[in-house]
Amino acid sequence: MNRIGIALMGLVVCVPAVCPAGSDDVASSVQLTLPREFYAVPGVAMSLFYDNVVLTQTPEAYGFDVTCAIGKAEKRRWTVTPQAADVGRHELSVTVTGPEGKLLARGSTVLQVVPADAGAGREMRLLIVGDSLTHATQYPNEIARLLSLPSNPRWLMLGTHRPQQAQEGVAHEGYGGWTWSRFVSHYEPNPDGTYRKRSSPFVYLNENEEGKPRLNVERYLQDECDGRSPDFVIFMLGINDCFGAPPDDPAGIDARIDGMFEQADILLAAFRKAAPDAQIGICLTTPPNSREAAFQANYKGRYHRWGWKRIQHRLVQRQLDEFDSRQRSNIFVVPTQLNLDPTGGYPADNSVHPNSTGYQQIGASIYAWLKWRLAESGH
Repeated sequence: MNRIGIALMGLVVCVPAVCPAGSDDVASSVQLTLPREFYAVPGVAMSLFYDNVVLTQTPEAYGFDVTCAIGKAEKRRWTVTPQAADVGRHELSVTVTGPEGKLLARGSTVLQVVPADAGAGREMRLLIVGDSLTHATQYPNEIARLLSLPSNPRWLMLGTHRPQQAQEGVAHEGYGGWTWSRFVSHYEPNPDGTYRKRSSPFVYLNENEEGKPRLNVERYLQDECDGRSPDFVIFMLGINDCFGAPPDDPAGIDARIDGMFEQADILLAAFRKAAPDAQIGICLTTPPNSREAAFQANYKGRYHRWGWKRIQHRLVQRQLDEFDSRQRSNIFVVPTQLNLDPTGGYPADNSVHPNSTGYQQIGASIYAWLKWRLAESGH
């Protein structure tokens, strides 16, 4: 089967010229999908897991060849723990082959290794917004740990949510089950003081409009952030927005993603207006647990790993297409999907929530992105 490569604004995919009937891996392209670049810091491990960049139920059936001046290729990933001498840009290419070594896809990205002292001595205000992965607070804790290492900025995490598991200084706006839409418009007239029954932290009653609730990020910054804007805002949302999309209907998946983007644009515009100088990071939606048994444990046959994998892979492609061209507006992609081990980074019985190893990998990806922006912007 002949395949052709297409590149769109940092998104690299491989599209089949012909799709004969057969298994899922023959009937569809492997759709190799890479961000334009990803980031690393000396002393902090960074990986690219092969399963996370292709669309297949059987990544072990394919050959993956990675070429880069640093790092090493292993059975399930390419990995590196950079040294100070590695600071700079490193071209990285990925080739995917099928049975008998037949070329199926080829793509490339750039690893930016950022100086370990990027941002040293400065002050940094960080707001993290997300769903249950943020609510768990493990990756915000890991970001805090890494930012507390020598040669880092003095950091302050903003937010009204400080769960019991939060380490000292850690806060965020992360709530289990939340979506872009919920942050945009949810208002709870009778909150009970818990995260389960509360309004969006960004939605307030408008006294000038007969008490109607509305999105008001300016007031949030005034009331909850001492009237000062964050330097960085991280959004990790998308799973709850799209998990229930019809996996066998590509148009239905895209329609669900379109609706998510409409809500995302509303919230991003509100933050852009309230905090015009803040740098905004959009986390690429993390991959699923590699085990179908985890989906069975959670959903008893209602949802399956291959269904969510197809939705998640398409969502990452669309996120790259939607957000990677917005850097002039200080909106950036955070490639959190590459470095999360879909097997070792998850417990055996949870489909989308990582274990401590996986959360640390997410934290490392966000930390590396923050250090890149500190190095690039002089924030």
